Amino acid sequence: MDKYVYFFGGGKADGHGDMKDILGGKGAGLAEMTNAGLPVPPGFTIATSACRLHFQAGNKTPGNIKAEAFQALEKLESLLGQKVGDPAKPLLVSVRSGAKFSMPGMMDTILNLGMNDKIAEAFAKKTNNPRFAYDSYRRFIQMFGNVVMEIPKIKFEHVFDGQKKKQGIKLDTELTAEDLKEVIAAYKRVVRKEAGKDFPQDPKVQLEMSIEAVFRSWYNPRAKTYRRLNKISDDLGTAVNVQTMVFGNMGDTSGTGVGFTRDPATGQKEFYGEFLMNAQGEDVVAGVRTPVPIKELGEIMPDVYNQLREITTRLEKHYRDVQDFEFTIQEGKLYMLQTRAGKRTGPAAVRIAVEMVQEGLIKPQEALLRVDPEQLNQLLHPVLDESKPVKVLAKGLPASPGAAVGRVVFTADEAVKQGKAHPVILVRAETVPDDIHGMEVAVGILTSRGGMTSHAAVVTRGMGKPCVAGAGDVEVDAAKKQIRVAGQTLQEGDWITLDGSTGRVILGKADLVEPDPHSGVFAEFMEWADENRTLGVRADATPQVARID
Repeated sequence: MDKYVYFFGGGKADGHGDMKDILGGKGAGLAEMTNAGLPVPPGFTIATSACRLHFQAGNKTPGNIKAEAFQALEKLESLLGQKVGDPAKPLLVSVRSGAKFSMPGMMDTILNLGMNDKIAEAFAKKTNNPRFAYDSYRRFIQMFGNVVMEIPKIKFEHVFDGQKKKQGIKLDTELTAEDLKEVIAAYKRVVRKEAGKDFPQDPKVQLEMSIEAVFRSWYNPRAKTYRRLNKISDDLGTAVNVQTMVFGNMGDTSGTGVGFTRDPATGQKEFYGEFLMNAQGEDVVAGVRTPVPIKELGEIMPDVYNQLREITTRLEKHYRDVQDFEFTIQEGKLYMLQTRAGKRTGPAAVRIAVEMVQEGLIKPQEALLRVDPEQLNQLLHPVLDESKPVKVLAKGLPASPGAAVGRVVFTADEAVKQGKAHPVILVRAETVPDDIHGMEVAVGILTSRGGMTSHAAVVTRGMGKPCVAGAGDVEVDAAKKQIRVAGQTLQEGDWITLDGSTGRVILGKADLVEPDPHSGVFAEFMEWADENRTLGVRADATPQVARID
């Protein structure tokens, strides 16, 4: 009988790291970390084959797969001594996608599943932290309402921003438990109005609907666009990972972060990442708040930081590749939520490959296979001509290197429209996965919020385009199609230059020059390529005559 659901928890997993075809990248990583004894919240993975059967059955998950998933849920409840929907010992889970190949932010995630009116009240009493309980509930309604019930995000954001304005505050964390209760009541009204039915209170109904929604997200427009850009087959499908929730939003001893074992922009061997205290994971990657460099975690929680360094170093040595990891700290305890091969720029890919050979982790032949030929083209992208004076308007984070000159646009659709006539730079407060088609045509990306691991940063690094993220002095007014910065107002269509290597935002059209790639690690890499090639091509100037040795 075919197996569709793979459990992980209690120090062992049904699967392992070589099962990406079945478990997807995220599920394989969770299984491998669990088997290695790392602190991974337990859960189960529904295989990619279940996704394919879902679509073959007309967008419905077969009953035997649902039954197997609920058996795994019962096993999870037994392991933890908690139960979904039980106010006395409530269990909350996350439901996340996970294809064989990384598709950052392109498919859907639901956090805090299992929350309802009774559970929120129980969590408030159990934790003696009402603000945490109602913050988790409002997040769940917003995510579930958008992802599963297909209600536009803006409907919820309007309510949330309105509540902050009403209370005269700027930060999400400044809303009180009572403020959040008002938000929850308003969110429910949005659901009833937009969906024509009440928000579901039964956690098992929530879970079944969420699994269906994550499968469905495999064919959403942004995921299809991303697969086309990265030559990923539509036939693979996504796994679904159902995992016990751990909470980074429980107060000042909790937090969440994303990181890489080496700098994915430059390839430098340094611990690289960002985190936010009193937050959940989506806050970091969505760019809603600009996070803090991960090194500062060493000052706030040195023991947790040292544990994280030790675990991620082990993971890099185990996989012999740069790891992109996610973690949550719940009341001072570290949990690992993901590890996978990190996306990197072309220059970073070459440097990492060469240095891993020098460190004895891989052989030169394997290093050559680590670098996609298209990534080598990135080493030829123009850079800023430092010999010419420029007017720097602002400085953000150097999220993806290289330089770009283009006209300012404020939406992905406008980028596609104008990008046919001239180069454009997409300017957003923060990018979202739905912007992927505009990011494809833009020559560079500028955001006023978000950090080095935000959606904008990760996606543009994968594309090999310059990105300046978290330029806080840049006030983006998309409605008026304006940027206000350094006492100046720029309109849509005005020219700016981005230097993704330093984070500078420059007024007008700066001069660019071609880089010199024939030095350092690139030269060494190309020597290995020459030594290992088996095909030589020679041709004279007459197109009709060619000889292949």
